[in-house]
Amino acid sequence: MFKELLPIGSVVLLKGGIKKIMVTGIKPVSKDDDGTEQEYDYIGVIYPEGYLNDEFNFLFNHYDVNDVVFRGYENPERVEFIEYMEGVYSKEKDNQ
Repeated sequence: MFKELLPIGSVVLLKGGIKKIMVTGIKPVSKDDDGTEQEYDYIGVIYPEGYLNDEFNFLFNHYDVNDVVFRGYENPERVEFIEYMEGVYSKEKDNQ
């Protein structure tokens, strides 16, 4: 579930996209106007501009990615983080 997620700093082109997006976080949760929570795989900003304001934060899923232009930095700390997240989500799933 998490191992396929791109690391932060990755630069992608979304399906139908013109501007590249740099991944700034994984598994963000957003609330719809009616208060319903929606989870996404990524949050990102346009590249190369970066963060401009909240209107230019993009929420998207792994299946929305058309091309990985650059894969972000990975190290043992990221591996530990991914393993931790898998454990958290596994416990949440068991409690449902």
